[in-house]
Amino acid sequence: MTTLTRLLSVAVATFAMACATMSANAAELATQDYIEIEQLYATYNHAIDSGDGEGWAATFTPDGSFNTRFTGKDALVGFVKNWREKMNGANRRHWNSNLRITPSAEGANGTVMLMLLDVGTKPAAIAMTGLYTDVLVKTPNGWRFKARQVKGDAAAAKT
Repeated sequence: MTTLTRLLSVAVATFAMACATMSANAAELATQDYIEIEQLYATYNHAIDSGDGEGWAATFTPDGSFNTRFTGKDALVGFVKNWREKMNGANRRHWNSNLRITPSAEGANGTVMLMLLDVGTKPAAIAMTGLYTDVLVKTPNGWRFKARQVKGDAAAAKT
């Protein structure tokens, strides 16, 4: 092996290690990130359940989307208005569990289980269960949803 070949091999190996280190660092989340993301999920639920469309839209990036149909602040605020007025949203409460946050190149991905309760009935009844799948980004204003998809669980087969 010539000196030039050895030198080139060392340079390539060093470059590969540097790239791997940069990728690993870009994908790390600090403890504070996890705390802030958990607070984002709580803020989202409190805002929609109280009918605060502006507050709910503020949990998204300016170009953020919900279920791919509602994109941007005006559409998101409009969704909450429609949710409250036409979809019985004033009687609904969001309960999330099993939050999983994973680092990504964009920031983080999240998944969380949803149980939507109808508190307009006594006793309260489960209106829906499902799973949220989220793309999260860190902005100058903190963590926000870039994209949020909810998929309801299929109804049990009737016997």
